[in-house]
Amino acid sequence: MAGTATPATKLLEKSKTAHQVHSYDHDPRAESFGDEAVTALAGAVGVTADQIFKTLVIKLDTGKLAVAVLPVPNKLSLKAAAAALGASKAVMADRADAERSSGYVFGGISPLGQRKKLPTVIDASALEWDRVLCSAGRRGLEIELAPGDLVDLCGARTASITAG
Repeated sequence: MAGTATPATKLLEKSKTAHQVHSYDHDPRAESFGDEAVTALAGAVGVTADQIFKTLVIKLDTGKLAVAVLPVPNKLSLKAAAAALGASKAVMADRADAERSSGYVFGGISPLGQRKKLPTVIDASALEWDRVLCSAGRRGLEIELAPGDLVDLCGARTASITAG
């Protein structure tokens, strides 16, 4: 797809991982980038909101950054994400730190192709699906791929990391 090259899509091409790239018109006034992706893509590509994942950068009590990937409709359990990554506590990372570490703009952070490879946990619910979507590294651009491929390419572990 022309004009969609990002570090995430380049990684998928280089690794010869089966995927599809989906784009939609991003509204700069959107308050929730994840909800915008769900509204634009869920019905259009035949997936549910629970198959569209958001990427959050967190800061562990060890002082290190990490990545949590979970379904857009869910809230992150910082305690569960920290535990899955071997820490006792976590907080949301500062926006500037997340952008600097990932190399992506806020609202378009992909778990793939980040500037610095960070410890990553993906919500275990991803494995219930044959395909999931996550950011391709730009607002208005999503990647559809098999959840096992996402886990492998991120070097991630899976755990239940949603609240409630």
